[in-house]
Amino acid sequence: MRIRIMKNQTEMNTKLSKKQIGQRVTELRKMKGLSQEDLAKSVKISRSSLAQIELGNRGVDILELQKLSLKLEFSLDEFMSKDFNVTQDVEGKIESKSKEDNERISVPTLQVNKFKNVLLYILERCAGKPNVGETVLYKLLYFSDFNYYELYEEHLTGAKYRKLPFGPVPQKLDTIINQMIDKEQLQRVKTEYHGYPQTRYLPLEKADLTELKASEKEIIDRVIEQMSDWSASAISNYSHKDMPWLASKDGEEINYELAFYRDTPFSVRNYGEENEE
Repeated sequence: MRIRIMKNQTEMNTKLSKKQIGQRVTELRKMKGLSQEDLAKSVKISRSSLAQIELGNRGVDILELQKLSLKLEFSLDEFMSKDFNVTQDVEGKIESKSKEDNERISVPTLQVNKFKNVLLYILERCAGKPNVGETVLYKLLYFSDFNYYELYEEHLTGAKYRKLPFGPVPQKLDTIINQMIDKEQLQRVKTEYHGYPQTRYLPLEKADLTELKASEKEIIDRVIEQMSDWSASAISNYSHKDMPWLASKDGEEINYELAFYRDTPFSVRNYGEENEE
C-alpha cells in the first residue's frame, strides 16, 4: 500500500476534530474485528491511550497515525478527508454488528422494580457490616451495573449514574429509597462510623430473587465479595480509577459504553480470547 503522508499534525487538526478521528479509528478497528488490546499492541501504545483516542479525549500524532494506517489499511489522505466513509465489500455482517452495537449502548431505561430488588439483595448481604453506609452502597450498585453491562452487553437495572466528587452515584436513588421507606421495605438509620456521620439502610423485607437471572445474581455476588468490606474512602478511590468515571465530565451522566474501555483490574471480560479464531 502506498501512503502519502501529510505535512504535520497542525494540518491534520485543522481538518478533523479529535472526536472525528476517534470515531473513524473505532469504526475501522471494529471492521477489522480487532480488540482495543490487539490494536494498541500493534501500534505500541497502551490500551488506555487508544481508548482515549477513540473517545476523542486524546490527539494522535503523525507517527501514531501512520502506524494505525498500516495496521488498519487506510490511506491517510482518504482518512483525513471530510467525506471519508468506512466501506466494506464482503464484510457486510461486521457493519451490521456495528449498528447493533450502537443500539446496544442506547440510553438505559431504569427498571424500578429490579433496581429495588437488587438494592434489597445487596442490603441483605451487607447491611450488617458497619462500613456499608451510603457511599459504599452506591459503589456496590455501580460496579454491579457496569460489570454486568461490560460482560453481557445488557443492562442489569438500567440505572443512570452521575460523576460526583465521591464517585459514581445512581440518579433517582433518593426518590426510590423514599418510596421503599414509605412502603416499609427499608429503614433509614443515622449513625456515626469512625467519628463521621453515616447514613445506613436496613432491609425490612427480602429481595424477590425471581426478578434476578442467575448471571445477574452472580455478578452482584462477585462485587459484594470483592468490595463490601472496603471503607468508604477505599471504594471511592477505587471507583475514581475506573475508566467510565475517568472519561466522564464532572456532574455528567456516565455512559455505559465506557465499560468496554476498562483496563486491568477493573475489566471483568477477557477480550483477548474473544478475538482468537
